[in-house]
Amino acid sequence: MTAPANRKRRKLLAAAASTVAAAPGLRLMEWAAAQSDAQPVTAATRWGLLIDTDKCAVDCDACVRACNDEHGLTGTGRPETDAQWIRKVTLTDEHSGRVTSLPVLCQHCEQPPCVDVCPTGASFRREDGVVLVDKHTCIGCRYCVIACPYQARSFVHENLTAQKPYSPRGKGTVEGCTLCVHRIDEERAPACVEVCNSGGGDDCGNGALLFGDLNDPQSAIARRLKSAPSRQLRADLDLNTGVRYENL
Repeated sequence: MTAPANRKRRKLLAAAASTVAAAPGLRLMEWAAAQSDAQPVTAATRWGLLIDTDKCAVDCDACVRACNDEHGLTGTGRPETDAQWIRKVTLTDEHSGRVTSLPVLCQHCEQPPCVDVCPTGASFRREDGVVLVDKHTCIGCRYCVIACPYQARSFVHENLTAQKPYSPRGKGTVEGCTLCVHRIDEERAPACVEVCNSGGGDDCGNGALLFGDLNDPQSAIARRLKSAPSRQLRADLDLNTGVRYENL
């Protein structure tokens, strides 16, 4: 199939998908109309997340719970199939015995392997660096699940209820961290970042998560990355991830 034919086919698929319900009471066309006043997404911004593992307590899962609440990721009693957009990983240095806890999520790569292997274009990267899945064109092949080196994608095995209109999901599709793109577009921080910086109480994550524009040299995250060493998970893959780790 020629490139123009491919483009034509994708336009037809997109047009057809626009009439499919994204979630109860919500259709893509209606959602797009509601977003008509939003600012266009451009490559001038690249959203990123810096995680300070020194501040991330081993016994704290506030970011995981905030993500689950924000997106309606309710458990089914079968952990092996439950959706998990953020998971806490504990590492122990075999020489020093130092224990490090860190959240692992979609790394929002500049060169995402999930996008490369997707046969329908359902996995895609926005101009501002956020990697997403279009549930209307996802066929559930799970190539992206296999390709992701961070095990950051989940497959929806169960029927879903009580969905969030801003975070549509679907049985038989793949999903993962969206960096709370609905919040980003409203100039709010992701739910995990908000709770981690809540300032006290049981849900306080001690300010371990710093979110912002990697392309803005005056942003707090860009200044921090410039002043202190950080690293990518699997830097050897040269994916230029949007999520970085400090003190790891």
